Amino acid sequence: MEDLPDALVTEILKNITRTSDLNSLSLVSKQHYKMEGNQRGALRVGSGLCTTTEALTSLCARFPNLLKVEIDYSGWIPGHGNQLDNKGLFVFSSHCSSLIDLTLSFCSYIDDSGLGCLAYCKTLVSLTLNSAPQITSIGLFSVAAGCTSLSALHLIECEKIDSVEWLEYLGRNGSLEELVVKNCEGINHHDFVKFGSGWMKLQKFEFERKREKYDHRLGGEVYDSSFDAHNTDIYDFCCESLKDLRLAHIKTWPEKGLRVILGKCKALENLCLQYVRALNDNDMIALSRSCRNLKSISLWLSLQRYHSEGSHYEARTSFTDNSLYALALNCHMLQTVDLKFLGCSPSWPSEIAFTQRGFLALIRSCPIRVLVLNTANFLDDEGMKAISSLPHLETLEIVFSHAVTDAGMRFIAHTPCLSNLTLQMCHELTDAGVAELGRAHKLESLVIEYCGVVSLQAVQGVAKSVHYSKDCSAALRKKIGFGNGY
Repeated sequence: MEDLPDALVTEILKNITRTSDLNSLSLVSKQHYKMEGNQRGALRVGSGLCTTTEALTSLCARFPNLLKVEIDYSGWIPGHGNQLDNKGLFVFSSHCSSLIDLTLSFCSYIDDSGLGCLAYCKTLVSLTLNSAPQITSIGLFSVAAGCTSLSALHLIECEKIDSVEWLEYLGRNGSLEELVVKNCEGINHHDFVKFGSGWMKLQKFEFERKREKYDHRLGGEVYDSSFDAHNTDIYDFCCESLKDLRLAHIKTWPEKGLRVILGKCKALENLCLQYVRALNDNDMIALSRSCRNLKSISLWLSLQRYHSEGSHYEARTSFTDNSLYALALNCHMLQTVDLKFLGCSPSWPSEIAFTQRGFLALIRSCPIRVLVLNTANFLDDEGMKAISSLPHLETLEIVFSHAVTDAGMRFIAHTPCLSNLTLQMCHELTDAGVAELGRAHKLESLVIEYCGVVSLQAVQGVAKSVHYSKDCSAALRKKIGFGNGY
C-alpha cells in the first residue's frame, strides 16, 4: 500500500470502522500512521488514559481532527490510576478545534472551572454530562454562555445542579434542539417553564425526575379527573417544533407543570409518559387534537386515586377509554403502541381504566406495526383474535398475561405480517400453543421467557431465531415491575 495515492488510502480508511483494524493499519508505515490519525473522527477513552499534560497534548496531536470524544470512567477505582482533571479537559478543549460532540461520564475530578474550559470549543454542538458530581449550575452557565453553537444538552445524575439561570440563558440566547435531563435532584419539572422562547426551537425533550424509594406505591393524594389544564393558557410558551417527548416519574399538579405541553406540540411524533401522576383524559384528548402526526405512544401507568361519585374515590390508572377513543379518532398515523400497567391485579379489573373494547378501537383505527402489552389484564383470547387481523403488525410483545391461552396463539399464528413475537410470563401458554405458531412458518424471531409449562423442545424450529428461558431472570423481573426498580 506504500505506492498507493494518498487519496485512495484515505478512501480505504473511511471504510474501516473497527478501531483495532485502524490501529493495526497505522503500524504499517509512517504514512499510514499520519493519515489514519488525520482521518480519526471519534475517540473513546477511560481508565487507561494517561492524564499527564504531555501525554494528552501528544494524543491530541496524533488525532488533530477529532469530532467526537467520549471520556468514560464507569467502574473506575483509585487503583486504575488518575482520572482526567480540569487541566486535562483544558488540553482537550484547546487542542481539539473541530470538536462537536463531547461526553463526560463519571468524571469525578472535573468541576466548574474545568467545565468552563469548554468555552474554547466554539464548534461544540452536543454535550453530555453523566454522573458529574462536582458540576454545579455555575459551570453549566459557563457552557451556555460560551458554547454558542450548542444544540443538544444531556444532563444525567448531576446532583449539584439546582438553580436554572443556565436554562433561562439558553432559552433566551441559545439554539437548543435537544434537551434531556434525568435524575438531577435539584431540577424539577416546574423549572422548565423558565426555558421560555427556547421551547420554540426544541425538537426533543426528555425529563425524568429522580425516583424516591416508595415512588411506585399508591400515594395518599386524590386527583381531580375532570380538571382541564388546557382550557386556559396557563403558560405563555409555544413548542410547535417538538417531535419527541418523554416525561417520567413526574408529580404534576392541576395548576402548574408540564402537563400543558401535551396540548401545544403540534409536530409531535413520539410520546412517552412513564408514571406521570395526576394526568387525566382531558390531557390525552388535548394531545390527540393537537398531535395529528403522532407515530409512537408509550404509556406506563400506575395506580392513583381519583375522585368518583359523591365524596368517594377510586384507585385506577390515569386514562380511561375516552383517551383511547380520542387517539383513535384523531391520530391515524400511530404505528407503535406500548402499554404497561404497574401494580394492577387481574382480580380487580377496574384498576386498569382501559377496557378491551377501547383498546381494540384504537388499534383497528391505526396502521399498528409494533404492539407491546405489559400486564394488560383486559386482554383475552378474543382480543388476540382482533390483534391477529391487524394488517401491518410486525412485532408483538406480551408480558405477564393471565388470560392469553393456546387458543389465542392459534389466532396470532395467522397474523398477516407478524415476524417478531415475544411472550414473557404468559402462564396459560403450553406447548400446544407454541406448536400453532410453528405450523404457520412465519416468524423471524421468537422469544419465550418463563411461560408456565412451555418446554425447550417445543420452541425449537418455530422461528429462524429463538430465545428461550425457563427462569424469571432479574432483568425480566425488573422489566415487569417486581423488586425495587420499575
